[in-house]
Amino acid sequence: MIQKARFPLVVCFALVSVLALQKALAQQDPGPRPGAAAAGSFYPTLSPAEQAMFTNAQQTFMEVQSVSAGLPGETGRGLGPAFNGNSCAQCHAQPAIGGSSPGLKSPQNPVPNPQVALATLDGATNTVPPFITPDGPVREARFVMTITQRGFSPDGGVHNLFTITGRKDATGCNLAQPDFLTEMGRHNVIFRIPTPLFGLGLVEATPDAALRANLDSTLDPRSRLGIRGTFNTTGNDGTITRFGWKAQNKSLLIFSGEAYNVEQGVSNELFPNERSAVAGCVFNGSPEDVGGVPDQAPTDSGGATASDSSGSSSDVVQFATFARLSAPPVPAPPTPSTQNGAQLFDKVGCSLCHTVSLTTGPSRFTGMSNVTYHPYSDFALHHMGWGLADRVSQAAAGPDQFRTAPLWGLGQRLFFLHDGRTSDLLQAIRAHGGEGSEANGVLQQFKALSPAQVQDILNFLRSL
Repeated sequence: MIQKARFPLVVCFALVSVLALQKALAQQDPGPRPGAAAAGSFYPTLSPAEQAMFTNAQQTFMEVQSVSAGLPGETGRGLGPAFNGNSCAQCHAQPAIGGSSPGLKSPQNPVPNPQVALATLDGATNTVPPFITPDGPVREARFVMTITQRGFSPDGGVHNLFTITGRKDATGCNLAQPDFLTEMGRHNVIFRIPTPLFGLGLVEATPDAALRANLDSTLDPRSRLGIRGTFNTTGNDGTITRFGWKAQNKSLLIFSGEAYNVEQGVSNELFPNERSAVAGCVFNGSPEDVGGVPDQAPTDSGGATASDSSGSSSDVVQFATFARLSAPPVPAPPTPSTQNGAQLFDKVGCSLCHTVSLTTGPSRFTGMSNVTYHPYSDFALHHMGWGLADRVSQAAAGPDQFRTAPLWGLGQRLFFLHDGRTSDLLQAIRAHGGEGSEANGVLQQFKALSPAQVQDILNFLRSL
């Protein structure tokens, strides 16, 4: 009798194991959505003149920089002395020009991290840092502290990966790379990956009052879940800043000017001082990027004129124009799973920070006034706890505070979180929890969902 009873027991254990395996398999990031890029073009209602502005600006965005111009395929001027990339489009590439980091994980564009080849381009003698890999994200590196024999002090600034030393257009420059290995040993290096630029003209056109009203509207449910939220603001006029991982930049023009100076080393009219300007490594006068004032006069219909993007515009004006006139990502057609996932996304509280809809104010660009759009962000700062903290402060954003990352276009992204630490969406969600995180209450409700419900949320997010 005992032997006869043991067989059903074995079967029972086998069934439990199968069910456990099915449960584990039921919660899986479906990965980047296949097919054509669902972003990368101009805003659909723009006038022909504004579409021409976008096209011209996009070409400038794709321009490759050299030190003093003239190298084949590198027609821009002003690279270095230190840099992370030699083109805006090099870093903002996935799933189309203007997106986030490329990498080998892309099914649409299987191109390795371009920073690997950039290290020795045109004879440069850089060593690729260990945190830059062929199948990993494009990154910038920051040091948390400046450490010397006399002590340490807060840093937080970008320390460029590469220098122009050894390049055939930088004869005489001997600038060394930062000592990343030593600083990594001190746990003193943090990373950032590129933020997508699609649809940001709508974000820029959203009044401060609309952002504040949106945050106020969720005060009670946020409070019940331990979610606070505040805006980063300018020190002079107190208006809301909203661009960058910590919402540290006020406008797309400032965002572009700073990135040009920091990431490519090109001085410009917004950031006119050359970085890392050591003797023997400065080959151009500053600012390197200059331009006339573009025509700001609207047409009779209220749109912009083609001369707004004339050759007199500086590169940074063109970069800002490209982002300002780009269309937001287009989500995939809904399915029963993604529709249920959208409802669950709201039910567990994700939408309390990742606001589904906002509305622009008046805009000078055709069809962009009073438009309701879907960024899935409140553009406010939230404490994300010490598991995600980068220990860097920028304006009012503290060491563990980040702007709510907009989720539109997430379906075709390759890397997640501010430092690109994971390409698994489920891991990125779980990383929101931890000591001091405002997301803990929401994450507890997320964890209480069934495996099928979790999968519906993942499917929904990958449809964006």
